[in-house]
Amino acid sequence: MDGPQPTTRTGAVVATLAFAGTVAAIMQTLVTPLISELPTILGTSSSNAAWVITATLLSAAVFVPVSGRLGDLYGKKRMLLVSAAPLVIGSVVCALASSVVPMIVGRGLQGMGMGMVPIGISLLRDVLPAEKLSGSIALVSASMGIGGGLGLPIAAGVAEYASWRALFWGAAVLASVIAALIWFLVPSTEPGAAGQRFDFVGAVGLGAGLVSLLLAVSKGADWGWASGTTLGLFATAVLSFGAWGFWELRVTDPLVDLRTTRKPRVLTTNLASVLVGFGMYASMLIVPQLLVLPKATGYGLGQSMLAMGLWMAPGGLMMMFVSPFGGKISTARGPKFTLILGTLVIAAGYGLSMVLMGSAAGLLVVSMVCNSGVGLAYGAMPALILSSVPQSESASANSFNTLMRSLGTSFAAAVIGVVLSQMTTTMGGYTLASENGFRVGLLIGCGVALVAAAAAAFIPAAAVDRPAPEADAVGHEARAEASASA
Repeated sequence: MDGPQPTTRTGAVVATLAFAGTVAAIMQTLVTPLISELPTILGTSSSNAAWVITATLLSAAVFVPVSGRLGDLYGKKRMLLVSAAPLVIGSVVCALASSVVPMIVGRGLQGMGMGMVPIGISLLRDVLPAEKLSGSIALVSASMGIGGGLGLPIAAGVAEYASWRALFWGAAVLASVIAALIWFLVPSTEPGAAGQRFDFVGAVGLGAGLVSLLLAVSKGADWGWASGTTLGLFATAVLSFGAWGFWELRVTDPLVDLRTTRKPRVLTTNLASVLVGFGMYASMLIVPQLLVLPKATGYGLGQSMLAMGLWMAPGGLMMMFVSPFGGKISTARGPKFTLILGTLVIAAGYGLSMVLMGSAAGLLVVSMVCNSGVGLAYGAMPALILSSVPQSESASANSFNTLMRSLGTSFAAAVIGVVLSQMTTTMGGYTLASENGFRVGLLIGCGVALVAAAAAAFIPAAAVDRPAPEADAVGHEARAEASASA
């Protein structure tokens, strides 16, 4: 169904989807305050406890593009409700866990629900009038960052003053509330790709490539970058992606239409998305560490976990504050301009860090500036994608773009982790990342943000903002002819 439905309460829809994105992001930061305590809580080693975080990363990477495609095939509201189910179940499993295996299972289930945000953004295209679309996309897209910024102090406070299990029981309640709001407030729309088939082979191929790549990137530092396991995973990822691309170009109904993703406007936006994801996450890795390191180091600020979360929270609020302005800028100047502006603001935040990293208030300013840029950029990228793809691929293409951002954060974790592990100092018998290590990490974030701005500058102008309905049919016929000729 194209266009907004006359009876749709658009404000309630946008608020529900923004709330859903915020809660989904909170799920990701839920265990951050518990990282040092997880081995004791679960009676396991630190390396095994690290899988509690890795499981969510891998699960989300695999299921975000799958749920996006299923939303195109069977309806976006239906898939929003389906995505809420593993968030609830996974939270309950984690709340009841007393060992590492059920905790990993629960966190993996939570990762399965992360497709909720890109599906929700693509649904906005179906139900909102054009004049409200840019601002609403910006708000819902920024909700991931808002949740990340607010989730840390909330989780830290609950973990410090109540049982850690309360974190997961609270998450289960929030996910249940989201499911109810979606059921009652979000309208059903006609599937954009109704009648097409789900590409199981493509889903397995993409999943194999992503799991291999992300395992190598996230665990390479622990296993050794030159170890047989790490190199084998990188090789498996290359082979899997190659076979997957070969298949996707020949199947009639692909999981991800590579003919669409290789269009210059979509391809360049996805490249910029990887770089923006890197630029966002580098500061989120470094600033909290500077806040909590002891003052005796000479550069640490000696904050508690709760205080650190509170210092970081205004950054998340800035994303909420700037997203409406980002939508207005996109409406007036186009999302490409907003994306370039956002990346330059991120770079400016990193530049400020060189002179402000000596105080908590200074890092607060850095976080607010960087997150303001992230809010602008995150609102612009879905708008660029949705204006470049047919209706039948809106959820799938937007989910793939979300995946690109996630890959950027994974690469940031690996690169910054290597920098901080190599540039160290020893104090009191402990080896810590040095001040120069943190400065180099921040400068890398600045450089990547500037490269993202350059990539965004090369995004071609859109031929049309909304593809004609017949474009879907033509594109599907072309894919069918290519499949038959192959």
